[in-house]
Amino acid sequence: MQAVILAGGLGTRLRPLTESVPKPMIEVSGKPFLEYEINLLKKAGMSDFVLCVGYKANVVKDHFGDGRKFGVNISYSLEEEELLGPTGALKNAEPLLEDIFLVTYGDGYLLMDYKRAWDFFFKENKLGMMVVYENHNKYGKSDLVVKDGYVVKYDKKRQSPDMIWINFGVTFLRKKGLSFIPQGRACGEEEFYNELISRKELLAFETRGRFYEIGTPAALTEFETFISGNRRNLS
Repeated sequence: MQAVILAGGLGTRLRPLTESVPKPMIEVSGKPFLEYEINLLKKAGMSDFVLCVGYKANVVKDHFGDGRKFGVNISYSLEEEELLGPTGALKNAEPLLEDIFLVTYGDGYLLMDYKRAWDFFFKENKLGMMVVYENHNKYGKSDLVVKDGYVVKYDKKRQSPDMIWINFGVTFLRKKGLSFIPQGRACGEEEFYNELISRKELLAFETRGRFYEIGTPAALTEFETFISGNRRNLS
């Protein structure tokens, strides 16, 4: 199983912590956050990683190298000229990608049954599958409409009463679906995923697991609390 981690953003909401390191490399209980995330995915069965890096990329590369000392294989896709946004970065990494892969974010620690999701997607003949959580605005604003096993609407800015689900932060994709992403320019994830939605190519996979992230100071503190209470299990 191949995992693509989007780890190139500026992390402006966490300044001044991100003035010297990129957001995924913020230290939590003695380790960079990204190390916890890679270890979580490794335990779920993933050994091949593509890290999409941009801002302060060398900090990430210097720490992880080719991944051997962490028991995984790591390749890098670098945004050299400008930051391309989540799906633009994914398109930039296309030469490194397998036919089927998982994509997630470098600031999320997402507890779910990855193997069950992978097996389900592998059997389906669709271009994408978004992991969804029935949120009801509990953990941020709900941004999805799900119906009959598909994501039918995705909008992070304009809510409607039927938006009770949220993007969990994990999506499974087939490489051929990247043909809908323009080459060499910034591309928002909504633009890409709504193209798949319009073609009825974006499945929804429900999880009830908990997700943690470090996108804000409050979220970082919550994750630090989680780690301190589970340090023995996560070592």
